Amino acid sequence: MNYTESVEYIHSLLQFGIKPGLERISMLLSALGNPHEKIKTVHVAGTNGKGSTSTHLANILSEAGYKTGLYTSPYVLSFCERIQIDGQIISENSLARAITRVREKIEKLNEKGIVITEFEAITAAAFLCFFESGCDYAVVEVGLGGRFDATNVLTKPEASVITSISLDHTKILGDTLAQIAFEKCGIIKNTVPVITSENQKSEVLSVIEKTAKERNCGLLITNPKNSNIVSDKLGETVFEYNGESYTLHLNGEHQIENAVNAIETAKLLGISEEHIKSGLSKTRMLARMEIIGTAPLIIRDGGHNEGCAGALRDFLLRYNIKNIKMLVGLMADKDTEKYLELLCPLCDSVTACTPSNPRAESADNLILTAKKYCNNSLAVSNPKEAYRQVLNSASKDDTVLVCGSFYLMSDIF
Repeated sequence: MNYTESVEYIHSLLQFGIKPGLERISMLLSALGNPHEKIKTVHVAGTNGKGSTSTHLANILSEAGYKTGLYTSPYVLSFCERIQIDGQIISENSLARAITRVREKIEKLNEKGIVITEFEAITAAAFLCFFESGCDYAVVEVGLGGRFDATNVLTKPEASVITSISLDHTKILGDTLAQIAFEKCGIIKNTVPVITSENQKSEVLSVIEKTAKERNCGLLITNPKNSNIVSDKLGETVFEYNGESYTLHLNGEHQIENAVNAIETAKLLGISEEHIKSGLSKTRMLARMEIIGTAPLIIRDGGHNEGCAGALRDFLLRYNIKNIKMLVGLMADKDTEKYLELLCPLCDSVTACTPSNPRAESADNLILTAKKYCNNSLAVSNPKEAYRQVLNSASKDDTVLVCGSFYLMSDIF
């Protein structure tokens, strides 16, 4: 298969939906020679911040001289973004080769009545790429939950990291923070060190502490409050933590918590301060409060739950960002009411669109909610047309905020 064919094949597996469990992915990886068992790994779970934390750790390990893979999701511009090696997304040809290999094994499993899902297939392809590329390490971000996520075939990672936990995917993971934390803690393995933040809600921290104790793990609880911001501007934050100075190029105060988790994990792995600082400063991420234009200021942010909305709201207030024209698209299975409640009051206008995904909430439904918090609200179903209209209506002093689902980012950019 070529690249286009391989991506089409992967997407064709979406028809099988989400099927939690490790039996199918274990069979698939076994057929591929268990590549995930032949490299060192760091496993990262959480509701928010796991992508940033994973990217920080991968960059730090690369700076320390380790050939490092990064498996993350979702993607913004190219499917290849989900699999990276030493900070570079893999080539389309590399992805096609891996998917071709994986498909051969999937079809043999299908003959036995074993059906592989989309996420299981791309997870297997990622491990195959990392092994065949000679990676020393792979930093692996959980897709959904933890306990039954396909990435949880990792039985002996070097460390398990649990980032900020909040309510999300409640129909699958549970409708309380304690239930969701229990699922995320599924990545905690016997005697493998665990890193999390003191900023977790108390009920979440209790579950993490209990699980770590039961599994005889060393639990490291980081304290981001020990940090002190030295300078802060759009695109660069310098902060001190335990007597050391670090520079970030990710926006938002919440990124300090992610960075502190990465710092302490890297120290646990034996990485020097020099490489930690260098790795953090090199981290860039698409659609994470990302500035992509000026005059008007254009910001894109892929985040769809209450925690993401709160972080984006804090970011807008922190940098006194005004004259906001918001373009938003969300999935129907998210708490769209809370997302819009947090952000719409800050906006001069809200335009809702419908991302091209079967789970998308309609623009018309979003606007019914948005109008509760911003009178100047409009529904334009097509994302590209909605973006064009918002841009054309913006003056050089305005802010165009494109936010919500990552599917929206893919549709527009």
